[in-house]
Parts: sequence; structure tokens; C-alpha cells
Amino acid sequence: MPTSHRLGLLGNPDFRRLFAATALGQLGDRIIFLTLPLVAIATLHADEFQVGLLTATTTAGSLLVGLPAGAWVDRMRKRTVLIGSDLLRAAALLTIPLAWWADLLSVRLLYAVALLHGVLTVFFDVAHVSYLPHLVGRDKLVEGNAKLSAIRSVTSIGGPAVAGPLVGLVGAPATLLASSAGMTMSGLFAATIRRREETPEPGPSPRLGREIKEGLHFVLRHPALRAIMISDALFNLSLVMYQTMLLVFLERTMGLEPFGIGLVLSGMGCGALLGALTATTLAKRIGQRPVIWLTTLATCPLALLMPLARPGWTLYGGAVGLAALSLGGVVRVVAQSSLQQSLTPDRLLGRMAATARFVSSGGVPLGGLMGGASGAAFGATATLWIGAAGMTLSAVPAFLWWHAARNRPSCGCSRRSGSGGGTPSVSCPACGGRP
Repeated sequence: MPTSHRLGLLGNPDFRRLFAATALGQLGDRIIFLTLPLVAIATLHADEFQVGLLTATTTAGSLLVGLPAGAWVDRMRKRTVLIGSDLLRAAALLTIPLAWWADLLSVRLLYAVALLHGVLTVFFDVAHVSYLPHLVGRDKLVEGNAKLSAIRSVTSIGGPAVAGPLVGLVGAPATLLASSAGMTMSGLFAATIRRREETPEPGPSPRLGREIKEGLHFVLRHPALRAIMISDALFNLSLVMYQTMLLVFLERTMGLEPFGIGLVLSGMGCGALLGALTATTLAKRIGQRPVIWLTTLATCPLALLMPLARPGWTLYGGAVGLAALSLGGVVRVVAQSSLQQSLTPDRLLGRMAATARFVSSGGVPLGGLMGGASGAAFGATATLWIGAAGMTLSAVPAFLWWHAARNRPSCGCSRRSGSGGGTPSVSCPACGGRP
């Protein structure tokens, strides 16, 4: 068998460069996930509500620029957006260790950096989702998403494993130097991608408001895309509530040091890696559409093992629950991302990604605030219970869409073949179905 066939998309030099850029950028991002809250918790001694507010600020970019980001990205070359957003994020993160060394570090500065980083991340993620179909073709989207999810999962293991010892050795603020370096290298690798996009043609009415409205209209009227977004919104809100108090629970209730917290989060990365490696197989055997809600329903209840844990051996059970949660999350994301990309015309990919992110992640800042408020009122353990229950219930909208759509095209069109198989009798411009 030729080597290029065995490697699949990794035999494509440009995809390898995107793969490397994703690995380095995600490594930096996973270090931030552990380190930025620890700067607030351990260095600045922030209370539970301040930690929740920091989480909300980190994710507020989706609300601030979520919709216009899609219209702007659709007007630009996606590769340029990837490079610029990576380098600007790296520069923003550098301000935290510099302020720490100058004895100027404050919670307010953390909020400002978290907000700027979050805004730039919106542009990066929208461009990344929009760029993949151009780079690999629509027939290889599942493979491309699975491979990129696999490397993200590896960094989910390596990021906390690297960050934990670094925090213990040099402190949380200085550890952010590693995040800045990873994002700088990510931008440089993206700059080496040789394949160039054509400059997008402006639409018939190149007005920002009309372009945003067109993207919203397309996504919100599409039954499959709409159901996925609602499920995502519920899942993300509940997940952020859970994550906001997870570090507080591990550090203050379980008494773990940064190295131990890093090991627990690395276990989540192991589950995510297993999910990425099995996502393609599961999507083929179960079906790309039912796997979206089945994995949520099967794995999210296991997140309850963490709040049931106590110092000692039961912590291992909690770590297994987190690993299962990550496994299901990655399988779901690979399946639904590929479905979203395949159902969207090229000229609307940026707006689809931005609209999906805006709707599904718009509640994330609220989740951070709710997690902080719940932690302050009821404690970290109770908040983990609430978050796990919410994540499990998020499967309902996707299940209802799948159940209603089993005998009709996902676009909702009424054209059927004479055989009664539920497929369009002619080519449908919305779903691309054929008899």
C-alpha cells in the first residue's frame, strides 16, 4: 500500500502544516486553560465569583464579535486570519508574565487579557472551520476533522502535563510564556501553507448587516443546524458551569497541588484522544447523525463521578468520568462539525461557523457567571452536580431533530422519491440529496 494512502490526509504537505499549527496552538491553549485560572486562584487569591467572572470574560468574545466575525472572515483569506490571530494572541499573553515581574499584575489585567484573547480566538476558530473544506475538499471532511481532533486531544493530555510541573517550578504567570511561544509557532507554521485561496468575491449586497442576516437566516431555518446549535448551547453553558468550579473543587476540596490537577486534566485528554481515534468508526457504524446525541446521553452522566469523589481512591473514578465526558464530546464534535460543513455552501462557511459559535457559545459567559454564583451560594460540589445534569439534558434537542428527520431529508424539504425511502426525488439545493 502506498505510504500516501496509509497516511491519508497526513500525506498532504499543506494539511501537515495545518496539523502542526493546530498542535502548537492547541498546546498553548490547553496550558492557558489550566494556568490562567490558577493565576487568579493561587497567585491573586481570587474568590469563587471572581474565578467565574474570569471564565465569563474569557468566553465573552463570542457575544461581542461572534456574528460580524463570520461576515468579515467570509470577505478575507482564511489563512491570513489564522496567522494574524495567532500572533496577536501570543502578544496579548506576554503581558501577564511581564506585569507579574513588574509587580503590576491584577485581576483586572487578567480580565482584559482574557477578553482580548477570547475575541481573537473567535476569529481564529471561524477561519479554521471555514478553511478546512477549501484545503482538503468536502469528501474528506470527516477524516480531516477527526485527525485535527486527535491532535487536539493529544495536546489536552500534554498541555496539563506540561503546565502542572511548570506552574510548580516557575509559577502560574511565568508558565504563560509557554502558551505565547506555542501560539507564535502556530502562526509561523500556518504561514508556510503553500496553497493560496482566491480572494472571496463580494456578494451582490456587500453590507455587513445584510451578510450577517443571510448567515443567520440560513442557519436558523435549517432544522439540522438549528438543532445542533441548541444542543451545543445547552451543553456549553452546563460544561462551563462545571469547569468553572472543577479547578476550585480539585484545589480546595480535594487538596490537590498543580501537578495533581494537571494529571487529572491529562486524563480528560486521554479520553478525548480515544474519542478522536474512534470518531470516524463510530460515525460509520452508528450513523453520523444519531451519534451526535447518543454520545452525549451515554457519557455525560459519568461526569457525576467527580463530585461523588473524596480524597483518596475515589478520585480515580472521578478522573475516569472526566475522561468519558471528553471521549463523548470529541466524537460528537467531529460528527456534527463534518455535518455542518457538508450542509453549508462555500460562500456561507464563515457565517455558518460564526452563527453556530454565537448561538451555541453565546451562553458560555453566562455559564461562567452562573458557575461562580452557584459556587459562592451552594459550593463547588453542588455546582458540579448541576453542570453534569445540564450536559446530559443537552442531548434532547438533537434527539428530537433526529427522531423527526428519520424519514425525511435533514433540510426539511418535502420532495420524496416514489420508493418511500425519504430521499429527495430531485437534487435539493439545501441538502444536496438525490434519488
